[in-house]
Amino acid sequence: MTQPIEQSPADGHWRQWLDWAAEHAVAVPADAAFAAARQRVWRASEFAALTSARSPQTLAALIADGSLSRRLAAGEIDAELTGVLAEVGDEAALHRALRLFRRRHMLRIVWRDLSGWAELDETLEDLSELADCCIRQALALLSVWTEAEIGVPQDSAGQRQPLIVLGMGKLGARELNLSSDIDLIFAFPSTGETSGGTRPLANEQFFTRLCQRLVKSLDAQTVDGFVFRVDTRLRPFGDSGPLAMSFDAMEAYYHSQAREWERYAMTKARVVAG
Repeated sequence: MTQPIEQSPADGHWRQWLDWAAEHAVAVPADAAFAAARQRVWRASEFAALTSARSPQTLAALIADGSLSRRLAAGEIDAELTGVLAEVGDEAALHRALRLFRRRHMLRIVWRDLSGWAELDETLEDLSELADCCIRQALALLSVWTEAEIGVPQDSAGQRQPLIVLGMGKLGARELNLSSDIDLIFAFPSTGETSGGTRPLANEQFFTRLCQRLVKSLDAQTVDGFVFRVDTRLRPFGDSGPLAMSFDAMEAYYHSQAREWERYAMTKARVVAG
C-alpha cells in the first residue's frame, strides 16, 4: 500500500496562501524561477512562510509591485515610509504603521536573500537602511508630539536642541543582519531647559522621555510584532547612566572614564538620526 506523502507545515502555509490568492483573484507568478525561489525561501525561513500565511496581503503586494524581483533604489525605503506615516496622528497608529512596514520589508529582504536574488551587500544595506528610516522618521514624529506636550528644549541662548541618535556596532557600520538588535546611544548638544510647556524641565528630562518613547516605538511587542530590538547599554555608565547626555558630559566621560573597548566601539559609531 502506497504511503501518503507527508506534508510539511511550510507546504500547508503555501496552500493557505494559494487559497487566499484564489479567493481574492490575486495572480500567482507561473514562471519556474518564482516557483524555485518560493520553495527555497519556504524551506529555509519559517518567518517567511508564517508571515505569508498570516498576512497574505503582504506577499501579494510585493508580487504585484515587483519589489521581490528588483533591488530598490537609494532613498526608496525612506520615501515609502514617508508616505506610510503621512496620516499617522498618535503613538498607537505609529507603532502599528512601523510594524506593518517592517513586516513588508523583512519579507522582501528575506525572500531576495534566501532565493539568491540578492547579494550579501544588498541584504546588509537594506536591513541597515530599514532601521535608519524607522528610527529617523519615528523620532521626527515623536519629537513634535513631545514638544507639543511638555515644551521645546533650548540652550542658554534660546536655540532649539535636537536629539542625536548614534548607531553603534553592526548598525553603525551598515552591516545589520537578519537577527541583529540595534545598539543606540542618545545625545543632545547642550544643557538648558524647555520653553512653552506647563513648567520648565531640564533638557535631560525632556530627552529622557523622548528616548523612552522612541525605544518603545521600535522595541515594544504588540499584536503586530516589533520593529527592532533596541539595546541602549553601550551608553556611558551602561544601564546605570542617563539615557541621554549632553555633548560636554559625553566628551568628559570618554576622555576620563570610558574603558578602552568603549572608545574602540566609537570607531563604528554613526549618526542615524538628528
